[in-house]
Amino acid sequence: MSGEGEEGPSSPGKEQQDVTHPMKAFSSELSKLQSQVQALQSTKLQEQVSKLRESVKSINERVQAAAEDLRKDAPVSVADSKGVATASKYSRAVKREKIAKMSAEVKDDNPYSRLMALQRMGIVKDYEKIRDKTVAVVGIGGVGSVACEMLTRCGVGGLLMYDYDTVELANMNRLFFRPEHAGMTKTDAAVKTLREINPDVNFESYHMNITTVDGFEKFVASITRDGDGKTPRVDLVLSCVDNYEARMVINQACLELEQTWMESGVSEDAVSGHIQMIEPGVTACFECVPPLVVASGIDEKTLKREGVCAASLPTTMGMVAGFLVQNTLKYLLNFGEVSMYLGYNAMKDFFPTMDIQPNPGCTNAACCKLQTKYAGERDRRKKAKEAKDVEVEEDAGALHEDNEWSISVVEEEAPAGAGGQGGESEAQGAELAEGIEFSMPKADAIDEKTLEENAVETNDDDDVDDLRAQLEALNSK
Repeated sequence: MSGEGEEGPSSPGKEQQDVTHPMKAFSSELSKLQSQVQALQSTKLQEQVSKLRESVKSINERVQAAAEDLRKDAPVSVADSKGVATASKYSRAVKREKIAKMSAEVKDDNPYSRLMALQRMGIVKDYEKIRDKTVAVVGIGGVGSVACEMLTRCGVGGLLMYDYDTVELANMNRLFFRPEHAGMTKTDAAVKTLREINPDVNFESYHMNITTVDGFEKFVASITRDGDGKTPRVDLVLSCVDNYEARMVINQACLELEQTWMESGVSEDAVSGHIQMIEPGVTACFECVPPLVVASGIDEKTLKREGVCAASLPTTMGMVAGFLVQNTLKYLLNFGEVSMYLGYNAMKDFFPTMDIQPNPGCTNAACCKLQTKYAGERDRRKKAKEAKDVEVEEDAGALHEDNEWSISVVEEEAPAGAGGQGGESEAQGAELAEGIEFSMPKADAIDEKTLEENAVETNDDDDVDDLRAQLEALNSK
């Protein structure tokens, strides 16, 4: 493998050396595997199986890493005009270095110039504050992985990622993951890719199942300062999970910490989705208004059948991820209007919005306690919204009554002195510029002489041919 500072493709001898070196290690690992397989007949079967799994995982990770390194350093073949394969001048991998401070300077090698332009245009007051923000994303699937990539490209300061699953080839219909990620944990694969995109972000990978008792405790500890389980160290939690149980766990953790979070989801048929802002005590928690399937008393697990999976469209997931991150940026950087709920129906291009108030009869005691604590904040927001609605209603007068474009609304009047073919008449209804006249006069502005000159003699005995001849004679004048 070539060093970081070297350019151009590596020599064939060195490539061969790089390939054989990891293979020696793999042979050694395989030998260990064989001995472990033989030991499976012993009384410590469970212990041996565990060691076997760890060895397989270790080999898989090393194979993936070696293959990725070889892929990056290998020259890219490009056919010339004669069809002869040659090494591409773009074969050397470009590594992005860390940037100490965001700059608005417009340069080809400045990845932040277009983001900082939001500040210059007055959209965001201080965009660089994004580096002080930390976001936790739970669920690195079709929505979560794309959301993580967007936040990384936006330059968020810290990104905590949680998922218990591994990447499979079945995930390739979605965005972000690539075939070479198969077998890796989703969180590790995400960190590996995102760190190459933006090394300025502080990434943390958590391969865990938060729905277990142990997983819940570890999750709460990971999003609090020094793991004390009391003081949040994240600015926002994004829920991108695909099941009710995980959402309830996130809801409970955020209620206990009074942590603001955003929930998101895509329908089973992949043609609709939503995002929802949840502020404990101020808005409805996830338990306040449960999904219809849960409220109906149906066990969500019974809906999943062996060999049957939900539909998945990268388009819908990409749009929901975009809505989610856009709302996140507005919340973190304090610009625009943060959506409390935004839905999306792809079949009709329908985008419903609404405010979901907390349920006084919520079954979660922590939610009810926070509702009492933040009752004043809810009243303040309600009055502010009512005042804003009244202000909008009062402004619903003439659109251009007073505006910066000097557009005015005037009453229509019938001006006198309209010139035309039939002479001056108020009935003309408009004044024409000099040199312009009406091609046809108004009916009440035609004098008797003009009518006589253009009169057509009629005879009831005339047949169709005679009438046609008369018409042609008129047209020829």
